[in-house]
Amino acid sequence: MSTDDDNSLTLVVTAHPDPGSLTHHVAERLVPALRPGAVEVADLHRERFDPRFTPADRRAYREDGGHPPDVVREHRRLDRATDLVLVFPVYWWSMPALLKGWIDRVFVNGWAFDVSAESGVRPRLQRLTTHLLPVAGADSGTYERHGYEQALRTQIEHGFVDYVGSRRGATAFIHASEQPSSAATAASVTRAVRAVGEAVRSRPAASQAETAH
Repeated sequence: MSTDDDNSLTLVVTAHPDPGSLTHHVAERLVPALRPGAVEVADLHRERFDPRFTPADRRAYREDGGHPPDVVREHRRLDRATDLVLVFPVYWWSMPALLKGWIDRVFVNGWAFDVSAESGVRPRLQRLTTHLLPVAGADSGTYERHGYEQALRTQIEHGFVDYVGSRRGATAFIHASEQPSSAATAASVTRAVRAVGEAVRSRPAASQAETAH
């Protein structure tokens, strides 16, 4: 999809094998809530992205370059983006293996950050704002009692988003996604979509200098 004149593009990434799932429904609801004409959707399952970190990925990581073609393609897609939205079902209080593998292979040394003996870790994705839209089966009370939400936030917001230097955007959980009340689920989806949509639309448009590499 093309972007508007402000050079802002939101990349929405989904990781669910069932196109009729609530995860895909949420992504479909989200797209029109974002900046019109400035959204690209990456359906990792439909695109058959390979999440396995291979010897070729390991060599590229250690040698700071020579990434496999599918990883280069994702870098180019992310280079066009000013906002990233991860829409995913919560599996075992974390993200699906497909999405984790996408992060493992794509957000690598030499592109998402630099590592050196002199300066340590230097994040490189300050131009990007990352938003999370987890679709959770358990209710919010369960997440609060057991610390699951904080654990997930620490893992993804701090361990991933902060590490690569991305700005933290909105994190909007859809809890109790398997509850029998479709009306309650719809209300939760509406709230989450609104929160992420407003966060993306309210962020100042990126300048050419900010998005350039």
